[in-house]
Amino acid sequence: MKDLLIFGNGKIAEVVFYYAKHECNFNIVAFTVDNEYITNNTFHDLPVIPFSEIVNKYDPDKYSMFIAIGYQDLNRLRETKYLAAKKLGYKMVSIVSPQSKLPTTIKYGENCFIMPPTIIHPEVIIGNNTFVWSGAMIGHHTTIGDNCWLTSCTNISGVVKVGNNCFFAVNSTIGHGLTIGERCFFGANSLVTKNIGNNKVLIEESTKIFRLESDQFLRFSKFSDL
Repeated sequence: MKDLLIFGNGKIAEVVFYYAKHECNFNIVAFTVDNEYITNNTFHDLPVIPFSEIVNKYDPDKYSMFIAIGYQDLNRLRETKYLAAKKLGYKMVSIVSPQSKLPTTIKYGENCFIMPPTIIHPEVIIGNNTFVWSGAMIGHHTTIGDNCWLTSCTNISGVVKVGNNCFFAVNSTIGHGLTIGERCFFGANSLVTKNIGNNKVLIEESTKIFRLESDQFLRFSKFSDL
C-alpha cells in the first residue's frame, strides 16, 4: 500500500479520496491546503496540514502527493500547485481506477485522474495533471495536453490534438482529426468541426423555455395519459 498526501479539502478532494483509497490501494495519510483555506484540522478523519509546513511533517522521499482541486482559471490553479509540490520534491502520482479498464497502449502523465466508466481507445496520450471525468470518451490516436479537464460525457474523436489548459463541459464534442489550441473553453453541448486556435470560447445557447408552464403542458400534451 502506497502512502499518499492529497492537496485539497473540497468536493474534488472527496471524490479523489474515494477512488484513491477504495479502488487504487493508496494509504491516505493526510490532506494539505494553503493555510488560509484550512477550515478544520481534520478531513475524513485525517489531519489537514498547512502546505507551508508539509515538508517538515512528511518527507518527500517517503510520501507521494496528488493535487485534487478543480478547474479554476482553466486549470492554472491546479497547475501552480502541481508545480509547487514537484519543486518540494514530492513524487506526483496519478489516480486511475482499475475499473476504467484502459488499453495497455495508452500513456498518461503525472497527477492525472481518470474516473470510471470512461471509454478511452488505444494509442491515446494524456499529458500531466489532466482530469478525465466519468463517461468521457477519447478516440484512438488522440493526444490531450497538460492541465486539461474533461467533464462527464465529453466526446473527443480520434486523431485529435488538444492543447494545454483546456476545459470541456458536459456533452461537448470534438470532431475527428482536429487540432485544438491552448486555454480553450468548450461549453455544454458545444460541437466543434473545425480547427480551433488558442484562447477560444465556444458556447452553445441554452434550450428555449416553452410558452406553457408545466401543469398546462401536461394537460395540453396529455403526457400523464401515456
